[in-house]
Parts: sequence; C-alpha cells; structure tokens
Amino acid sequence: MKGIGRTVIAAIAVTLALGTAATPAQAAPGGSGPYPADYETTIRLYNHTIYRPSMLPAEKLPIVVWGNGACRADGTWFENILKEFASHGFLVIANGRPGGTGSTDADMLIDAIDWAVAENGRAGSKYRGRIDTGKVAVMGQSCGGIEAVEASADARVDTTVFWNSGLLSDLENYRLARLHAPVAYFTGGPDDIAYPNAVDDYSRLPAGLPALLAHLPVGHYGTFAQVNGGEYGRVGAAWLKWQLKGDQAARALILGLGSGTQWTVTRKNLG
Repeated sequence: MKGIGRTVIAAIAVTLALGTAATPAQAAPGGSGPYPADYETTIRLYNHTIYRPSMLPAEKLPIVVWGNGACRADGTWFENILKEFASHGFLVIANGRPGGTGSTDADMLIDAIDWAVAENGRAGSKYRGRIDTGKVAVMGQSCGGIEAVEASADARVDTTVFWNSGLLSDLENYRLARLHAPVAYFTGGPDDIAYPNAVDDYSRLPAGLPALLAHLPVGHYGTFAQVNGGEYGRVGAAWLKWQLKGDQAARALILGLGSGTQWTVTRKNLG
C-alpha cells in the first residue's frame, strides 16, 4: 500500500535541491562520455532545457526526456547528471527553463518528445536528420517520476527510469498496467522515503515486462549533485546505452550491478 503524499515527496525534493546544490568544485564539467555536453534553450520549446553534445556527432541521438524532483520547472536543477547522459550521445530534454520556477506536468514530457521528432524533420533545424526518433526514454526523479509513469503510456516510449520515486496512492496503480517497455527503478535504499513506493510498484508491474529494481544506500538525495551525477550517472548512462543503443558492455554492467557492489538488485525478464 502506498503511504506517502505528493506534497511530502515534493517537500523532500525541495530539501534535496537546497541541501545538496553543487559547489563550484562539483560543477558539471560536460560529462564523462565521448561527447562533452552542454545545454541550451529554444523558443520552439520555451519551457524546457535541452542537453546535447556541444558538437553534434555523426551518430544519431536517441531522445531522453526528464521530469524534475518536486515537479519543479527548473531545467538545470539536475544539470550534472543530465550533462553526463548527453555526453554519451543522447538528446536530453528536461522540464523547465534554466533556473526556472513554478511546476511542471506529464504533458511537458510528451511536448519534449513531439518537439524532438519535429526538429528531426524540420528544414533549417540543426537537428535535422540527427535524432533517432525511434528510440525514446522517459526519466524522472521523485515527483518527476510520477510524471514519467504517466507519460510512458505513450507508444513511442522504449524505456522508463524512475529515480527515488514510486506512485503515491493505490488509486494510481492502473498507470502501471500501461507500461509497455523495459523499466528501471533506482532508489536510495531503505532510508529513501520513496523506497517502499518503488518496491510496491515493482511488485505490480505487468507480467512479462522487463524490469530492474536497484537500491544504493544513499537516501532520497541520491548522487545527482556529484560530478557527472556520481554513481547514479554511471549506472543511468549504462541503462540508456543498453536500452536505446544495444550496447553490450553497458548491458553487462547493469546485469552485474548486484555482484561485488553496494547495489542491491532484483530483476525480472531481463536477459
């Protein structure tokens, strides 16, 4: 049974931002991947922040859309980890403008996917022909994970990742039945207030759905503010490379998480 309210999880996510904001020594350097990344904005998708390789590579970029903790409209709140993902050759689009205020919703994740698909075909777009529109991931932290589960009913979604998140009420469990692509839940372990929600959701996933449930004992704050997103960045990038690029080294990293590491892992239907 779910036992944590939206207002509570939003308040905790606000604490995350205030208590773990990156110091200058931890400022996002552009990621550890082969394509140093940065972010930009565009009038065509005004209420979002776009992370991408600074120099667009020859390979097409799969799409990753991101919902922030507290459903907060600040597209640079999770800058370190989002640059890390982008540096591995992904187009990452976060809800909210850089330093923005206010709140977001699941429709903004769909708007981001729609924009990327349109830009791939738009004459004059620097992204024309450079986006892999057939590969889409939806991610979200805390309240943003609830946005992610809503948006993942979209047939275009190829994988969903929930960070420190889970549905807040049994009345919302019907949303889990709409998940149709591999999912991963990454929590901060038993001290993460979203831990029981994630475990409960995992137990209710549709039969046969490939799924991972992985716990790292770092609490609800995660490792987002660390350089390149810390361990969350390393593992999240590997999940994306496996699911959206078929990278076999990344697959081996994910399937080996529970062996000789701090991670506690449960998985089903993952080969």
